Amino acid sequence: MKIIAVGMNYATHNKEMHHSLELSEPTIFMKSDSSLLKDGKPFFIPDFSSEIHYETEIVIKINRLGKNIAERFAHRYYDEVTVGIDFTARDLQNRLRKEGLPWELSKAFDHSAVTGSFVPLTEIGKISEIPFHLMINGNKVQEGNTSQMIFSVDKIIAYVSRFFTLKIGDLIYTGTPAGVGPVRIGDHLQGFIGERKLLDFHVR
Repeated sequence: MKIIAVGMNYATHNKEMHHSLELSEPTIFMKSDSSLLKDGKPFFIPDFSSEIHYETEIVIKINRLGKNIAERFAHRYYDEVTVGIDFTARDLQNRLRKEGLPWELSKAFDHSAVTGSFVPLTEIGKISEIPFHLMINGNKVQEGNTSQMIFSVDKIIAYVSRFFTLKIGDLIYTGTPAGVGPVRIGDHLQGFIGERKLLDFHVR
């Protein structure tokens, strides 16, 4: 099982992070299989960072084997979605970027890829019009809609499959909108697609 993630896929987030790149193709990075955190289990803040940020994203699950998938056929390769969190050690990421080094350590550490409960796309609606948001301690802190993506889910699948064979169970994190921020011990995170709660866990 691979966890593939897309960076800088919402213009509002790029603005808040001061990214001014004109992107002609998706920005892809990977998370390790041990990054996965599911079933409402708590997230423990690691000792190597003092600035862990949440990034709320729509996550799709690949349902068939595919390579070099044409964009017009990409919709055949997924039928379940959820909302997830791409946890980022922002202080570590900033240092590594400044030094011109790879920044997987800040993104792919254990339990940095949280997923909610997957639901059939038929119960959610069009993949291109999915509203989602994150609540922390009862307050809405981040929201977005897949209609705001720079690169659509089908474009992402077509692009990624040029480089990696997609396999059943692979996850794709599709990018985060504006509103990212830090988590602290004791925080209660709840993620929604529309008004449907699919993600619910605590920070320890």
